[in-house]
Parts: sequence; structure tokens; C-alpha cells
Amino acid sequence: MPEQSPFDLAEGDPFGPHNLPYGVFSTADAPDRRRIGVRYGDRVLDLSALPSALPAAIRPHAELLAAPTLNPLLAAGRPVWQQIRAAVRSAVTDPAHRGEVAPLFHPLDEVTLHLPFEVADYVDFYSSEHHATNVGRIFRPDGAALPPNWKHLPIGYHGRAGTVVATGTPVVRPQGQRKAPEDELPSFGPSLRLDIEAEVGFVVGTPSTLHEPVGLDAFREHVFGVCLVNDWSARDIQAWEYVPLGPFLGKSFATSVSAWITPLDALDEARTPPPARDFPLLPYLDDAAAEPGGLDLRIEVRINGETVSRPPFSAMYWTAAQQLAHMTVNGASLRTGDLFASGTVSGPDPDQLGCLLELTRGKGPYLQDGDEVTLSAWAPGPDGSRIGLGEVTGRVLPAK
Repeated sequence: MPEQSPFDLAEGDPFGPHNLPYGVFSTADAPDRRRIGVRYGDRVLDLSALPSALPAAIRPHAELLAAPTLNPLLAAGRPVWQQIRAAVRSAVTDPAHRGEVAPLFHPLDEVTLHLPFEVADYVDFYSSEHHATNVGRIFRPDGAALPPNWKHLPIGYHGRAGTVVATGTPVVRPQGQRKAPEDELPSFGPSLRLDIEAEVGFVVGTPSTLHEPVGLDAFREHVFGVCLVNDWSARDIQAWEYVPLGPFLGKSFATSVSAWITPLDALDEARTPPPARDFPLLPYLDDAAAEPGGLDLRIEVRINGETVSRPPFSAMYWTAAQQLAHMTVNGASLRTGDLFASGTVSGPDPDQLGCLLELTRGKGPYLQDGDEVTLSAWAPGPDGSRIGLGEVTGRVLPAK
């Protein structure tokens, strides 16, 4: 039987011409040479070689595509993103290009995938009302579930960019101080309550100017694309340290991201209005007249191959555009490669919770050494198609 053409995808493949996510890969014959690629079905199209194959369409961008990371492409801005995306789509769909393009494909299972961009800054938000309410009821059973500011601004904290890692990177169980309510003094040791957080991340391309806020209407000009995020959490370390300044060692040991960044333009069919707001929003956050800011992403969480949850991203109270506007309203600037994440995605139903803290109502069990966690997701695309987001997988290793 002849080998299937890389252009012939199985019906319903979520990595078809409507998707075209970007990543960075290397091959066994050149392990030190990192190249930009686009996923198409179960193959990777080598974009560094595409300008030679299709010189008229894409040669002006050859230098960007020859880089070992996505950052130069991210910095180039939306008009360039759209030009390259159109050229790539033509390369995989126009029969006239098949002879030149076919040799540029690599089987996905024969390449090594890397962190696709150099992370500049990392911000994590807390934008699911269902998650925030559930956590508040666990930690404050006799008080208000939500803090008084929650429905007036997207709460967030500044994380650690240096420990954002690519899918497949093992996660070593962190150590730190822990103190249970019944303990008189804290102790030190490996986290006993290691958890996951199913999140969606947004990758900034075009930077902004210091002291100039980025408004809701500028979201598409600055954000390149979307990825899945597992923001691992040591709940016992976090519970002891986070008052009054928030998460630190309980979160900074590892944040896993997908190897594939789905362009924002691939998700136009998935746009959906956010939930109704309970309070009038201040003007810089008021998106009543803006394009729908929510995204209909269907997430699945698997632990050791078993599906434990299906959180719906469409239920998120705060949108990514509002998060970006709030993140810069004080004059803070964006840098190419900034990553900001949604916070744990949870829905209203028991099988839609995005972390073990919620799934077990704080009682556990939590992750054990050797457990493997995988997040996957898809979104509706044009003409009934599906847009797949790259998986995020991590296996827990014992503390060192």
C-alpha cells in the first residue's frame, strides 16, 4: 500500500487547513538545529524551507522563518502574521504547490518538539467565577466565597517566566514549608498536595509602549495566539505562604505549555459572548460594544489516561481582552513573548472542574509520583470543522 500523501487528511482532522498552529521542532539528523514548523494532520511542515519552495509568496519573510524560535515572527505584527498564514494555507491546499511542498513535511512522531517561544513575562489570572467560588467555599466556609473586588477587575499575579516548560517536560515534586491548621509550627518537605490547573494561555506578539495602556480594541494587534497551560500547584505550600502577597513557591516550580500555538485568527468561529456581568464595568473593561470576547474551547483533563473533567472555557467570566487591558491599564508595557493565562477553567457541573482541589472538595487525593496529566482541547471551526489545540502532558517525578 502506498504511503498516504501528507496533503490527504482524515475526515475531521482537527489540525487541518483552518488551524495551522506554529511550533518549534528538531530532527534526529540535526538535533541542535531548531526550526519553525506548522502542524498539519500528523505531520510538521518545515517553514524554514518554505521560502525556497514558494519564493514569490513567502521569501520576504525568510529571515523570520529561519529563526530557532517564534519570537521574531511574534514581533513582526499582525499584517505579517496574516501574510504568512495565507501563504502556508496555500502551500497545503493548492495542488499546484504539491511537488515543491511535499518534501518539507516531517512525521510528527519523528521530530522533537521544543518550547516554541522565549517567555518574556508570565501573568496568571483567576477568571473563572465557578472556580473562584468553589475555592472560596473550601477555604472560607463561613465567609463570602468571592472577594469584594472579584467582579470589578480580573484578579491576577505575576508569575515566573523561567519555569515555563514545554509539554513532555517532567515535573519534579516541589519542596517547601507546609503547615496544616492543626500544626503548631511549619515543617519542610515535599508537597503532599500537588495539583493541576487546567488553563488557557495567550501569547503576546507585538509589544506596547511603556505608560500607554492597551485597550480592548487593540487585543488582536498584540496577541498572536492561544495555547493550553497546566499551571501546576502545590496546595499545601501555597496555603501557608500566600497571605498577604499571594502565590510564590507553591506555583513557581513549573508551568507546562503546549508545543503548538494556535493563531488567534483560527478561532474566529469559536468566539462567543462571556457570561452576563452582575455589575457595571469601568470603561476600560466595558466590552458591551466590542466583538464577543469569550472562546468556546472544550477542554479535557486526563490523569493516567482516564478522563476526570471536561472544563468549558466559554464559562469564563473575564475575557482575555479584558485581562490584557487590565494588565496594562497602569502603564505596564507588553513585551514580545509575554504569556498570560486564564486561571483555572471550571464550569458549573461536577464533571467540569479544572483542578483536584475542586474535584475532591479539598480532601484529596492529589497527584502521586508517577502520575501523568494530559490536557487537550478543541474549538468549533468553519463549516462544522474542529480546531485542535496542542496537548499538554507532564509526568510527576519524586522530589529531589
